[in-house]
Amino acid sequence: MYKYTIFFIGMVLLAISCQKTVAPASQSLVLRGVDASFLPLLADSAGTSFKDSTGNIQSGLAIFRQYGVNTLRLRIWHHPELMYARLPYMQALAQEARNMGMQIWLCPHYSSTWADPSQQALPQQWQGLDIAALQDSVYQYTRYLLQQIPAEYIQIGNEINNGFLFPHGNYPSQQVQYLDLLGAGIQACRDHSPQTQIMLHYAGLSGADAFFAPLNPLDYDIMALSYYPLWHGKSLIQLKSTLRNLQDAYQRPTLLAEIAYPFTLSWNDWTDNIVGLPEHLLADYPATPSGQAAYLHAVRAIIEDTQSMGFCYWSPEWVAFNGTQATNGSPWENQALFDFNNQALPAWSVFGE
Repeated sequence: MYKYTIFFIGMVLLAISCQKTVAPASQSLVLRGVDASFLPLLADSAGTSFKDSTGNIQSGLAIFRQYGVNTLRLRIWHHPELMYARLPYMQALAQEARNMGMQIWLCPHYSSTWADPSQQALPQQWQGLDIAALQDSVYQYTRYLLQQIPAEYIQIGNEINNGFLFPHGNYPSQQVQYLDLLGAGIQACRDHSPQTQIMLHYAGLSGADAFFAPLNPLDYDIMALSYYPLWHGKSLIQLKSTLRNLQDAYQRPTLLAEIAYPFTLSWNDWTDNIVGLPEHLLADYPATPSGQAAYLHAVRAIIEDTQSMGFCYWSPEWVAFNGTQATNGSPWENQALFDFNNQALPAWSVFGE
């Protein structure tokens, strides 16, 4: 009897040991964020409501917090035509998120509309300024934003692969001016909000090293990347190596500032979706609720393995609606983290601690 008892105890200990080896606990990432800058538009102009996974109606922010989101990223435009993109709406949203215990991440585009690698239009109010006056404008505007919305994080520009504030800050053709303009925004943050961490943001994987190399002398904190398989390649191996190589080369932390993936290739309105074809997907991750969740968990595992800071899901709230600036709906509703009944999808599990 004694030998069988010893054998049984040994087998239990072996099973526990194997279980720990196979399924280690996930790390609690520093930053688990969402960019939900459409929330004011959806709530006010469309009356959109959201449900958690059990069907209970809650505010979008309450659902984010329930599932583990700890940071809200806010898109800031200079003088936008769209009312809901204006600073007072972002201030109110930031305050509501902070009251729920979230960190704030400001994403000023230094433009009055979308800024990305292909477009970085000067605000109308800054057109005609010489480079010295433009630098001062960047400084004063950055200072003002941080005074209006205190933040843990700020980007100096959005997806600035080719520079920002065109044509003055084109990169690489106007590299000196580009670096000076970035430096003005960075200095404003250091002078007026020294606790705020500063990001510089590149869209993609290919070319990331060449982008960050000339920025190394600048006084910034975090290297931020966008990664969408449709535009930036379908290799998670490349994603992992890029994060690791950047950290090794420049001794700064990395994070993924924008990620997303579809839960379906269908649609819920008559607006063409940005991701809508099978060839837009990674082979191992179908456009299903479980496929979306599996993809995001695979990305999180890479972030943890490379000891990156975290990630931000872009526009989980942009469900189909009939707002004034999107008459036919949303081109993103199949990449939201809510299904076509506005109920939370399984992918929210990726934000958990």
